Amino acid sequence: MFSKPRRSPTARLCIALPLPDQRRGPATSALAFFLVCLPLAWAQLPDITAGQKPDEAPDATVQTMFPHSLDSRFWISGQVNLIAQVNAPFYAAYTGPHSFKPAYDSAFSHVETLYTGFQVTHSGEILFDVEQAGGLGLSQTYGIAGFPNLDANKDPTLSQAPYISRIMYHQIIALSPTTTEGARGPLSTFAIVPTRRLELRIGKFAITDFFDNNAVGSDSHLQFMNWAVDQNGGWDFTADPRGYTWGVTCEYQSPRWGARAALVLLTGPNQTDNLEWDLRKANSSVFEFELHRGFLPKKDGVIRLLGYLNNGNMGVYRYANTQYINGEVPTPEIDNHPQWMTSKYGFGFNFEQVLSRNVLVYGRFGWNNGRTESWSFTEIDQTIGLGLGAIGRMWHRRYDRAGVAFVSNGIKADHAAYLGYGGLGFVLGDGKLSYGRESLLEGYYTAHVWRGLFLGPDLQFVNNPGYNRARGPVWVPSFRIHIEL
Repeated sequence: MFSKPRRSPTARLCIALPLPDQRRGPATSALAFFLVCLPLAWAQLPDITAGQKPDEAPDATVQTMFPHSLDSRFWISGQVNLIAQVNAPFYAAYTGPHSFKPAYDSAFSHVETLYTGFQVTHSGEILFDVEQAGGLGLSQTYGIAGFPNLDANKDPTLSQAPYISRIMYHQIIALSPTTTEGARGPLSTFAIVPTRRLELRIGKFAITDFFDNNAVGSDSHLQFMNWAVDQNGGWDFTADPRGYTWGVTCEYQSPRWGARAALVLLTGPNQTDNLEWDLRKANSSVFEFELHRGFLPKKDGVIRLLGYLNNGNMGVYRYANTQYINGEVPTPEIDNHPQWMTSKYGFGFNFEQVLSRNVLVYGRFGWNNGRTESWSFTEIDQTIGLGLGAIGRMWHRRYDRAGVAFVSNGIKADHAAYLGYGGLGFVLGDGKLSYGRESLLEGYYTAHVWRGLFLGPDLQFVNNPGYNRARGPVWVPSFRIHIEL
């Protein structure tokens, strides 16, 4: 699940429709404050002058099985990603319905994607992708908030037949006569783009195609596998069971900074339902500001700040806990509530910083209000992570790459109480809870074998799986084969 190509980020802008819900007041005010303050904060930072000649990011060119034209109006490529994982037996004082099982287990996931694109005009294109995916994660993708495999399906009823993963129209509007090199690939077929521009997209896509991208930790095909390392665990981004949604994005890009936002569909009225097309019943809006500079002088970097707001028929943990405490239900049930409109909002911070021509460091921080139920991604209310990525050129293996990352996740008191009372989330549920932060460490090595063939090992260590000190720690070794076509 959530398999997607990655590219250098660009920028977008939209606004969510107003909804008649009194709970939305603080969320809307917080998001509005965020949108206003970001450009003001950027304006106070000094610019990197041309005379400083900053060190550029390491060359992370990905080799492919077949060559791709730089000037054709057509684009066709593909990828195959295969991940095999096991977990060693570990100590568990007890095990619940949605626990990570303490016995030895193995799992295998596969994702195959065909990417196509056609330039309708010199500034407009249509992108159309077909995908096939299969394989549940270890313990059927239950029990760890920062789950070890981003590609693993959550829903055992999903068919393994091919499906349309993306279909969108992409329009570029030039705002300057000068041009720069574009990131030609599955998400944009343009090799040259205006230096300053607007980019509009409408259609079906993964919201993480364009938001919260990171050169070190965003790609389960060649980098880390854990979904809380590759993405911001505190961002409960919207997605159908395959990891995609429908919507519009708008983006501004310039040499010094960029801004992007989107208005997209949310599932509803229940969590496991299809995407809700009536925006008055459910919707999600996202904004991200990025500064094209790092923290270190004369070295490239990017700093990103993200805000989001989800509106839908989401349960409230305290409401479910109160029903249990009052004896109305034998165990709390987060979806046992009247039809209503609640909001979930949060913020994220994401940076990547060049240390040398072969090494980058990255970090993320994510936070959400944690009052309403985790809806689409995973059960994380607050996360912080730091990682390091290296290109194999420094040990004479130009197309190899390696990395190590640490992430610590947490949940709010109402969420923890809900799990402690025996409530089940869509990822977690040990039946009891001795709360502790869930922390994980991951390291990987990806070796370039021949043309577009890559393979390599990955090792993950998870302490307090599912925020439970009575279980674990867990070791998860993995092996990946990736083919870039």
